[in-house]
Amino acid sequence: MVYKFRVILDAEDDVLRDIAIKDTDTLEDLHNTIINAFGFDGTEGGSFFLCDDNWEQEDEIPLFDMGDVPGEQKTMADFKLNDLLYEEQTKILYIYDPFVNWTFFVELAAIESEDDSEEKELPALLFAHGVLPDDAPVKNFDDPISKDDIFGDFDDDYDEEDFDMFDGDEGFNEFDYDDRF
Repeated sequence: MVYKFRVILDAEDDVLRDIAIKDTDTLEDLHNTIINAFGFDGTEGGSFFLCDDNWEQEDEIPLFDMGDVPGEQKTMADFKLNDLLYEEQTKILYIYDPFVNWTFFVELAAIESEDDSEEKELPALLFAHGVLPDDAPVKNFDDPISKDDIFGDFDDDYDEEDFDMFDGDEGFNEFDYDDRF
């Protein structure tokens, strides 16, 4: 089968690439295809992150084994695309160069049989839109999700009266508390 992916840079300007690759290729092959499609030199490492339908990160799959015990951690080369991505699981995050965090949303957009596919040489760059900026877009992790209400729908059911519940309590006095310590 041929997997067709849309790879979108997490940035304000639209920068995306559509690529095609065999479903039996590995995540490492997808990593190489993405860095070639965006024009990176490939000297930096990267990681894929499994994610849910809302792009929430789950398990990390790095390019290199960075575990404490060599050979214990699985890497991109250990996973075929069709083991992780299929019709019900189409999204995966990709981070290139973890020091600057080029972040990409990678979504499986189509699955075709090799006989029906127009692409005879794979992997292939199908479409390119936008120019990669000189520097990775800066992420501001301090920004609240909503600038209107920093706590969203959070309600802890406490009010001002709850804060005086310890006033007048004798708590430590009954244990002969010595405040010199």
